[in-house]
Amino acid sequence: MIKWRKKEILSRLKRKRTRMKEVAIELEGLRVRNRHPWAEVKERETVMDSHTRLSPNILVLLVIAVTFIPVTRAQVFAKNGCPTHCGDLTIPYPFGTMEGCYLNNNFYINCTETADSFKAYLAYTDFIVTDITMEGQLQILTTVARDCYGAPRIPVKTVPQIISLSPFSIYNVSNTRNKFTAIGCDTYAYLYGFVGNKSYRAGCMSLCNRFEDLVDGSCSGFGCCQIQIPDGLKTIDVVAYSFNRHVNVSDFNPCSYAFIVEESRFRFSSDYVQYISEDYKFPVSLDWVVSNETCVEAAKNPSNYACHRSECHEPDTGSGYLCKCPDGFYGNPYLPEGCLGMSFNICCQSRSDLNRYCKTATQFFAYIDECKIWSPCDRNAICSNLPGSFKCICKGGYEGDGKRNGNGCSPVDAPDGFPFVNIGLGVSISLLVFVLSISWIYWGLWQRKLIRQRENFFLQNGGIILQQEFSKLKGSVSAKIFTSEELKKATNNFHETRILGKGGHGTVYKGILQDNRVVAIKKSMIADHSQVEQFVNEVIVLSQVNHRNVVKLLGCCLETEVPLLVYEFISNGTLHQRLHCSGKGYLSWECRLRIAAETAGALSYLHSAAYPPIIHRDVKSTNILLDEHYTAKVSDFGASRLVPLDQTQLTTLVQGTLGYLDPEYFQSSQLTEKSDVYSFGVVLAELLTKRKALCFQMPEEERNLAMHFVSALKKDQLFGIIDHQVLVEGNTTQIKEVAMLANRCLRVRGEERPSMKEIAMELEGLRSNPKHPWVKDESKETEYLLSEPSGANAQGNNGSPSDYDSGRQQIILQGR
Repeated sequence: MIKWRKKEILSRLKRKRTRMKEVAIELEGLRVRNRHPWAEVKERETVMDSHTRLSPNILVLLVIAVTFIPVTRAQVFAKNGCPTHCGDLTIPYPFGTMEGCYLNNNFYINCTETADSFKAYLAYTDFIVTDITMEGQLQILTTVARDCYGAPRIPVKTVPQIISLSPFSIYNVSNTRNKFTAIGCDTYAYLYGFVGNKSYRAGCMSLCNRFEDLVDGSCSGFGCCQIQIPDGLKTIDVVAYSFNRHVNVSDFNPCSYAFIVEESRFRFSSDYVQYISEDYKFPVSLDWVVSNETCVEAAKNPSNYACHRSECHEPDTGSGYLCKCPDGFYGNPYLPEGCLGMSFNICCQSRSDLNRYCKTATQFFAYIDECKIWSPCDRNAICSNLPGSFKCICKGGYEGDGKRNGNGCSPVDAPDGFPFVNIGLGVSISLLVFVLSISWIYWGLWQRKLIRQRENFFLQNGGIILQQEFSKLKGSVSAKIFTSEELKKATNNFHETRILGKGGHGTVYKGILQDNRVVAIKKSMIADHSQVEQFVNEVIVLSQVNHRNVVKLLGCCLETEVPLLVYEFISNGTLHQRLHCSGKGYLSWECRLRIAAETAGALSYLHSAAYPPIIHRDVKSTNILLDEHYTAKVSDFGASRLVPLDQTQLTTLVQGTLGYLDPEYFQSSQLTEKSDVYSFGVVLAELLTKRKALCFQMPEEERNLAMHFVSALKKDQLFGIIDHQVLVEGNTTQIKEVAMLANRCLRVRGEERPSMKEIAMELEGLRSNPKHPWVKDESKETEYLLSEPSGANAQGNNGSPSDYDSGRQQIILQGR
């Protein structure tokens, strides 16, 4: 049999150039399937005696074949008699293309013949599989979501990208290898999915004005944007949209594109902006496991356990387990004899003498017992067999490496009459004293380190400068500099039960000072130490702000890496909670109008009366607090900027909240007081309609409140979106004037918007004179308003505002 197989292999080598990998696998198969007398190394038999010696030609073939096989990746084997390939795709067990060739239905590969090749599909889906690894990765190809337009404002085709892995519990879309990507110059895209039972939403936007601005390989928001995806996604729905239907960029970018793609296999090209073929597919990497059980749970069910002759391990990518070969072995850990030995010595022993002739080679013997075959240890050592190796341990009274070809084992010279008890006692006492001394020194050094660290933080956060400025102002500033220990004690070491809320700029804790004052302590996320002087200046200015509708800054702490700000505590929650959260009561129209007037007055004060002027930059209903009397308090100055007296605008990185963000500021990065006016206009619209600034549960044309509100005014449909309670309690004239004021605030061009001072005066006028004497309400109109349904308001109570980061490229829309 061996001679025949050798002859066939040699003839094929001449005739067809068979791959060396196939030669090696076939030779190993001969040995494992007992087709020759030396298939098993029996106990007490020496290696390769006269009955079990490999013929020289076969040994040469084996060594040459193995030489050409790369060992950087685990060898791939299928079940005996099962196909190993589908086209160019190698299919290792537990995957398979035929019944009996795969572990279970989750691992079925549908190999389909096409006109010119074979294509492998994942089970019964239409996902083409392009790569499978033993390390738990599988690569598929997916289509691209698109939103295309032909003539201006006429949609041509809108196609989503859907990846549904719910029927296959062992697969997840890899969050470490893939990224959500959107391409286009007038594009925003969303990713919807589920992580377990929780829904997940995320999105990003991509903009540009000219094709020449695009940079190949860059996905920073100009023509291309990318964001991470969470771990555990099984079902994904990707949708692409356009802000303005590509009207301004249609000559080079008629479509918006969005898709999930394996990060290492994608590089942005400006050609993608012009066109991506409908047939083009991007690779997506999936993580797979044998089952969703842990190793301990899976081992309790031997009939379904996959790691009988290999090691079980749990990957970091999520739940479930995988198999791997032990150290020193390689191959397919899911097959009974799949893990094979790597490299060892082949020693030949002659019958006529005891002379050994040894060579180093690589063979496929599984589970070699080196101790029994080679006896590599000294006679005074014990040999311990290890996976793919061995270990020699010298017996008691001997020392050395224990190897016959090493130092062997030598007797240990033991001194006589040594007082072992006294030595042991002395060593123990010395060790105890040493440990106590080290502990005391360590504690002292740690305390000194903490003190120095607090001093360094105080200096780098501008503590000296702030102290000097406070001393110059003498008694005009009531703010103080707190120590870190004071605030730790006030917040119970910043315990999570003291958290009042989390925002885009940090976390707010409730604190109780030593004088029993209740305060709000804001712990920011990041600190920019390059702008210490600006920070100090802002603290000084904000500490001098004294307005009944602005949250008072009581002081700060500079002994931490990120400075802590201490504000007065406002007890009644936010305007956003009162408007949109069920169970929080309701706000009357009179109360809403008063809150609007008070907020406008506070912003007017910051713009006009503060020195220097302050632009809030993040005006929204969640930053308007309400005290026990429902008095408005403007808060959260984490994004605020001081305006130099000789300037009317600042150039900054765009920062704010989606839905409230001034479009002119977004496009130009030029920050002015009119940016706060636009955001306040959105708050006015919220007060009138009781709808959220951004709600993805609404129809597309109603998702953005500002755009929908302006559109309703243009179409003379204002009272169709006004909150029913406002229609009942307010009067027509007052409602119309507030709506028109909001409309002026929402003008696209900042120069066309009123100032906050004008807005405050107009709102106060409306409060003082709710109905002009020269205006008469017609009874029919009043009757119509009172009968208007409130369903529109009920639709807008899902979702939440989402923070838009300073890089202008990533929007995280996570349901709260």
